Order: sequence, then C-alpha cells, then structure tokens
Amino acid sequence: MAFFAALFLAVSPARAQLVPEPAASASAVPVDPFGRGTPRSTITGLINALAQQDYDRAAFYFDLPVETNPHAQRSAAEFARRLQALLDSGGSLTPFSGLSNDTPGSLDDDLPLNRERVGTITVNGKPNPVLLGRKEVDGHTVWRVPVETMRVLAVAKVPQPGTQATEGAEAIAVAGAPVQDWMVLAGLAVLSFGGLWILSAVILAGGRRFVPKADSNGWYRFLSAALPPLNLIIAVAAFYIWAEKLPVAIVARQTLLRYIGIFAVVGFVWLGLRLVDAISDIAIARMRRQARRQVVSVVTLIRRGAKILLLAFSAIGILDTFGIDVTTGIAALGIGGIALALGAQKTVENLVGSVTVIADRPAQVGDFVRVGDVVGTVEDVGIRSTRIRTNDRTIVTIPNGDFSARQIENFSSRDRFLFNPVIHLDLGLPSAKLKEAITIVQTVLAENDHIAEGARARLATLGEASLQIEVFSYIAVSDFDHSVIIREELLLAIVERFEAAAISLVTPVRNVLLSSDAREPENATEPS
Repeated sequence: MAFFAALFLAVSPARAQLVPEPAASASAVPVDPFGRGTPRSTITGLINALAQQDYDRAAFYFDLPVETNPHAQRSAAEFARRLQALLDSGGSLTPFSGLSNDTPGSLDDDLPLNRERVGTITVNGKPNPVLLGRKEVDGHTVWRVPVETMRVLAVAKVPQPGTQATEGAEAIAVAGAPVQDWMVLAGLAVLSFGGLWILSAVILAGGRRFVPKADSNGWYRFLSAALPPLNLIIAVAAFYIWAEKLPVAIVARQTLLRYIGIFAVVGFVWLGLRLVDAISDIAIARMRRQARRQVVSVVTLIRRGAKILLLAFSAIGILDTFGIDVTTGIAALGIGGIALALGAQKTVENLVGSVTVIADRPAQVGDFVRVGDVVGTVEDVGIRSTRIRTNDRTIVTIPNGDFSARQIENFSSRDRFLFNPVIHLDLGLPSAKLKEAITIVQTVLAENDHIAEGARARLATLGEASLQIEVFSYIAVSDFDHSVIIREELLLAIVERFEAAAISLVTPVRNVLLSSDAREPENATEPS
C-alpha cells in the first residue's frame, strides 16, 4: 500500500507537465492506436491484452502516463495483473452488449459525465465499482481506468496464482484462460438449455395428451410455437446470471458472455418468426373460410415483410456483437432504399393501391363489376394487380394503382334491384280495359312478397303507336340470380293475367314512308 501511495505522489506532478494539451487545430485528429474511444472498445481491448497476458499493453488502459514514464508503465502493468486476479476470483464486468458504444458513454447512469461503471470487484469483503474515466488526449477522447479504481486495486488483497478454480493442477491455457474454466462455462450453457428443453418437451407432451384437439387449439399452437425459442432466451438469461457468480477466468467469462448474446438474438428472431407464422396461419385459415382471398394475399405480404425485418435486425445485432460498425451500412441502406423506391415507383404505387383496395373493399372476389370500360367478375385481388373475367370469358388484368384510382361500379353490392318495365298496349284499347290492365299490374306487384314498399304502376303516356304503362318498383333481394327469377315470375304473371282478361300487348312499330323524286318513263305502260 505504501508503494502505491508513493507512486501517486511521484507521478502526479509529472503528469501535469508530461500530458500534452489537446491540439487547438482539429484539422487532423489522430486515431487512438489502442481503441479507447468508447467504454465498449476500451474493455474489449483490455480483455484482449489480458487474454494474451500482455500486461505492458494492458497498462495503456490505465490513467497513468505510461507513454513517457517507465515507472508508471510498470505500475500500470501491476494494476492490470491485480485487476485480472480480482475479476477471476469473483469479480464481474458488464457484458459486451451492455457496454456503451458511444464516445460520451452512458448519460443516464447517475455518475459524472466523464465516468462510466463497467463492473464490480470485491475488496475486503465489500463490492467496489470498476470505473472508466474519459479524457481528451492528443486531440481525441479516450476511456481509461481512473485513479479511483486504481486506489481500490492498491489496497486490495489479491489472490495468488493457483488459488482459483484451477488450484492444484497445472492449468492448460486456451485463448488466455484455463481449459477447465472453458469447460465449466460450456457445461453451464449445456445444462441451462438442455434442462429447459426437457421441461418444454414435457409441457408440450402433457398438453397434447390432455388438451382436446391440441393441433387445432389456438393456445396450444401458440405455446408449441413459442416454447422452443423461449427456452433459448431463458437459457441465455440464466447463463448470464449464473456465469457472473462462477470463480472462473474473466477472459473466458467475458468472451462467452459476449458471444452468447448471439444466441439471444437468434432466440428472439426465432420466436418472432414462429409467432408470425402462427398468427398468419390462423388469419389465413379464417379468411379462407370467409372466402376473402384478397385478404389472404395481404396477410402473406405482411408475413414476408415482418420476416425480412426480423432477419435484418438479427443481422445487425450479430454484426454488432462481432464489433462491426453497422451505422454506415444502415445509412447506405437508407440511401439505397430511396433510390430503389424511385426506380420502382410503379411497383410501390401498386402495393399501396392493393392496400387501398383491401382496406376500402370496393370489390371482392366473385363480385360483378364495371371498372372503366371493363365489365366482368372479379377473380382475384392480388398484391400487384386485380384480375377480372369478362362476359367474353377473357381475363383483364388491371394494376391495383389504376384499379383503386378508377370509378368502380359494383353490381353485386346492390341491396335491391330495379324493376322498371314499360308495358305497351293497343291504342284502340277501351278505357275500361286500360284501367283493368293497370289494376292487374298493381295487383301482381302487391301480391309478390319480394317487391319493396312504394311500388307503383301508372299510365305514363299516350305514345305514337301504343298506350304505355310504366312500372317503378324494387325487387328486395341482394342476389342477382334470385332477382332475375323474380323478374321473370312478375312478367309471366302480368302476361298470363292479360291473356285471361283478353288484353293484348303490342310491339311499338314506326312506319317509315319512303318517297322517290325519280319520274316514271313517259312510255311506261299502265297496269292492266
């Protein structure tokens, strides 16, 4: 302890003179060769140096003037050994994913702006935080272990080598940590996931046995879809909790905690994919039962889009775990997306049009419609276009962007059908018979249960060639084929009653007289 106190007294005056002031010109800011620009990169570099037992390099991660003072270099290297020993004997560091990757660090941790908590070590039976401090060095920001943490390391009782989990055996080092420690952590991972996998298998087997019609039960389907990825997520969480309490080498522990996060990302994406499939399968089955084929297309599109987004986010998370900066890539994807959207403007317009058609529902599969000058039956409302089969049995494909912008007349959506025939009678019909004819038509309308209220039949006009009785009424059915049958019944009833009353229908005839200016020949012979 006296040694470290003397060290601080000797080094502190020199530091004020030896550490240069930040450069006034920011025209060429150098890059820190040790990667100490963020808390995450600092801890990563420190762990790599400890894994190689390169304590001279690890010394650069402590806030001492190691570049210019050999005495400070040796002291910082000793601090690095002591820190590693305390971490190996039960201390902990924040996992890779939990460390801030921003130059300013975390700003919401109730610490000074230039301090960051990155772990815990136990000294004299009391937990003490492991801190990083931020400073400007040679014109750039660096994070290093500050004086506060070095003071704790100076007074700590450090376990001697061979007193950890590997005591009594010649430890074989792999990647900077004893192979026994790697095996302990690997066994913990297998135990975590294996135990949860067995538990989930038992739950699903019990559900299949005791839940009636388990394969068609919505809750069981969600459970069977969610349990396998949930096992992986819970196993990763359990590994995080238990690994922190094991007295194993910090290099092995921190390395596995870093890359075990990949399994957490895989678990969340796996869960999302299975839930998307389960929800979309239920929605598609329901839409097919309701004969809403166009909604099936939209559900399929949404499912594919959700899967692409999940896979994209998982790729970003995995790349970030490997330390690859994805910010530039995301910005490039944004610019590329804009360029793609401009190049595929029509495609995007049709996709938006399909959403509009599905949401507004101006026409559904099976409806008889008129779209512009196209008349026919809607056969399919797809993602890009709508197909209509005309009365000539041809298929007309209309892009959904155009389809949603056109005037659409849907004949199948009518709640009633107009019955509006004009009945022509002989001009020479007596007035009594004319009144009887009108009464017959009114009676036929009144006796039919499918004629809506307000139906009327009146003498409309005295035409050039006939007397015209105009019928104005509605057939109160919504099905076109049914309305055709009722129309036929009404017309037949009117004709039958006219025949019984000796009232004749006439067909309007227009006589056209043709004249010729051509004179007959003078020597024409008169007919005998």
